Amino acid sequence: MRKPELLVPASSLEVLKIATVFGADAIYIGGEAFGLRAKARNFSKEEMAQGIAFAHEHGVKVYVTVNILAHNYDLAGVREYLKELKELKPDALIIADPGIFTYAKEICPEIERHISTQANNTNYETYRFWYKLGAKRVVTARELSLEEIRQIRANIPDDMEIETFIHGAMCISYSGRCLLSNFLVGRDANQGSCTHPCRWKYSIVEESRPGEYMPVYENERGTYIFNSKDLCMIEHMDDILTSGIDSLKIEGRMKTALYVATVARTYRKAIDDYLEDPAKYQANMSWYQEQIAGCTYRKFTTGFFYGKPSEEAQIYDNNTYEKGYTYLGFAEAVDERGYVQITQRNKFTVGEMIEIMKPDGTNLLVPVKAIYDEEGNSVESAPHPQQKLFVDLGGEAEVYDILRRSEA
Repeated sequence: MRKPELLVPASSLEVLKIATVFGADAIYIGGEAFGLRAKARNFSKEEMAQGIAFAHEHGVKVYVTVNILAHNYDLAGVREYLKELKELKPDALIIADPGIFTYAKEICPEIERHISTQANNTNYETYRFWYKLGAKRVVTARELSLEEIRQIRANIPDDMEIETFIHGAMCISYSGRCLLSNFLVGRDANQGSCTHPCRWKYSIVEESRPGEYMPVYENERGTYIFNSKDLCMIEHMDDILTSGIDSLKIEGRMKTALYVATVARTYRKAIDDYLEDPAKYQANMSWYQEQIAGCTYRKFTTGFFYGKPSEEAQIYDNNTYEKGYTYLGFAEAVDERGYVQITQRNKFTVGEMIEIMKPDGTNLLVPVKAIYDEEGNSVESAPHPQQKLFVDLGGEAEVYDILRRSEA
């Protein structure tokens, strides 16, 4: 059994630091261009340098996405961007386009090249093809079963790595190659500008009856016919960890620090528990389930891992998320009084009970004793997002702890 890497997404420098502290072995990020999350905040060159340095100080790797499907007009910019990345020294580049792969091999051959799921990697001959060209790792298409992944492992070089998504949103289109966004609003999903129309509600209109909206599915409110449940394999880590996968990937490069911390911490403990003793993993199952349910998510499915999904993998009647907790901020610093400095994300008040979420798996329920603004004025509540505050939580919080409120 191979000891796998836990690969976690980060949308910003703040989230990268949280992912590092909460258990990631590696983190994948996007720069300001040529990645498939154009609407994410993403990293400037300076932030990327800081993030790589922080991660490396903690023994964590950083991979940078350069995974658009490039057009001719992209190529000159790609070359210049790869020259910048050569200076920044990330641990790997995640690439889908053969042209960009060729440039990366030429310009920064010392940086590992990983092949994105966008490249439709569904068989072991594809893995061998990329290996011969110099790829270190290939990300499986999300349409593969665990049995197919085991077959790939048995038919590729031992030093070639397999990366697989095990948690997060599922794209309705084959390996993410969707044209809905292009067609409906003119924003190219394969250039990083997907508007996620698979999450919209649809009805049909018959040409001779304008204005009469008929549901696509037997539901009086229309249907979210393309809306997939989220992938979650926390209950099946025994199968995942014995399948020959080298890197277990979490989807979510547009998610909050709370989401990333929750998923990273939960999968970190599940992996470590199983490797220590499979019986320990089974004994702690209720804890993993409880923690992962605290994320914002669209119910759960096991995707294609156990065969083709049925209609149960779709959500036809709504586009709402399940939400267990609200993110309040994280401990950016703790002063000599024990007060926690945060950049407030959602409103909370003095006297309210909130949770301190720690990297080691501990959750502490504590009262908000006092809140102070930057001028030292005492305030009763924190209604303004992004406000800098100092919060008295009885000295229980440490730097990088997450503050959250239960919505149960």
